[in-house]
Amino acid sequence: MKPLKVLSVFGTRPEAIKMAPVIQELRNHSEITSLTCVTAQHREMLDQVLSLFDIIPEYDLNIMRPGQTPNEVVSRVIDGLEPLLNQIRPDWILVQGDTTTVMAAAIAARHLKIKIGHVEAGLRTGDMNNPFPEEMNRIIADAISDLHFVPTSHARANLLREGVGDEKIVVTGNTVIDALLSVGNLPWMPTTDNPIYRVLNDHNGSLSSSKLILVTMHRRENFGEPLQNICLALRDISQKSADLLRFIIPVHLNPNVRDSIHNLLGNDPNFILVPPMDYLSLVNVMKRSTLILTDSGGIQEEAPSLGIPVLVLRKATERPEGVEAGTVRVVGVERPAIVEQTLELLSNKDAYTAMAQAVNPYGDGHAAERIVARLLKEAGNE
Repeated sequence: MKPLKVLSVFGTRPEAIKMAPVIQELRNHSEITSLTCVTAQHREMLDQVLSLFDIIPEYDLNIMRPGQTPNEVVSRVIDGLEPLLNQIRPDWILVQGDTTTVMAAAIAARHLKIKIGHVEAGLRTGDMNNPFPEEMNRIIADAISDLHFVPTSHARANLLREGVGDEKIVVTGNTVIDALLSVGNLPWMPTTDNPIYRVLNDHNGSLSSSKLILVTMHRRENFGEPLQNICLALRDISQKSADLLRFIIPVHLNPNVRDSIHNLLGNDPNFILVPPMDYLSLVNVMKRSTLILTDSGGIQEEAPSLGIPVLVLRKATERPEGVEAGTVRVVGVERPAIVEQTLELLSNKDAYTAMAQAVNPYGDGHAAERIVARLLKEAGNE
């Protein structure tokens, strides 16, 4: 049998984190030729992950431009990928999740009749505008994929309702758990000039007595008033809590996010605003946090493995498994609700413990092995 040629395509940091275990597993098989193409939809944050996981892409489209729109990303991804796909003619391309890179890469491959494997397929909120444009992106990618690697049985059920054949669906767990477990025990200590150091350590080098809350915000649908509501709620929480709180906020590079956060929170010493963290730092800050507030998708999956409750700053989540398991609550983007539910968790030990000790429904750390095994099975059946 000739080697199976697999091209992994991704463009953002979350995609890279979740594809890294798959790429590492592909490398373990001599019967597979594994190639990697990054679109660099997000340049700086992507490169951090490539370095951590020792991934050197064979191809780099380098499409990122300041102020780029989703339509511009679609155009540049397809324009860049089409000649590359014609050149290397992979047996499969693998895409992950719901970014604009995923949707555009899937379309480019389908036009050339190249098989598509969608990692983390089947997630749905049922609302095309929440999250936007991610819900649209994953629906399109799922509609034209040949194999759907779903993280949970809930995601599988979504695809079955949409008419996807069960033979095309593989329940794998989420590859982010593979990634989390692989880096969670690596040595890490921020340098003394790092603002994170000031929060985690006092002058004797021991852990600070304050409660640490990690906050991440970047969703496009939260731009404007929702983001302002969140920031004002955080100020209220800081002032009303009976505990000494310190908030670490990795500030996304998008000016729609950066400017609002700095304008509303930049002058309060309880809020430590830092540049986007590399993944190793993020994992270690999560491990040291009391609570996480986020509009991210991946953190909803990662934090429960660390025993950290998560409050989701969105109107809806495509990851209902965490809500059903009790590891996650959706609190929305309205100021009063965010304040009330955060303070309740900080003050109610029983409620906090119930969330912290709930079982993570997102996997066992072997998702990448299941994905590669299925690709090899498909090759053997051809």
